Amino acid sequence: MSAEPLRCRAPATATLQVDDAHTRVTRWDFDPGAETGWHRHGMNYVVVPVTDGTLLLELPGGQTATAELKAGVSYARAFGVEHNVVNAGTAPLSFVEIELKHLPG
Repeated sequence: MSAEPLRCRAPATATLQVDDAHTRVTRWDFDPGAETGWHRHGMNYVVVPVTDGTLLLELPGGQTATAELKAGVSYARAFGVEHNVVNAGTAPLSFVEIELKHLPG
């Protein structure tokens, strides 16, 4: 497995809002061109866009995809997703990510 190339983009700002036994809620704020960095989601999650915008999703194997966000229009994804998320627009972009923790029993 080869390492991902070095990145020259500014990082998105992650602000942890809630982290309890049931959920972790993080607000992500991106300047134009900012990125999350490569990561793999360990939990199912819901994204609630705060602003409209366009995301560039860099995927394993060098593939890419784009996603159009509309403020207030949520979407859900299953755990295991691996990607780097980049603000591909020319304006700041924000969303709230709600991760769902599995409870025992």
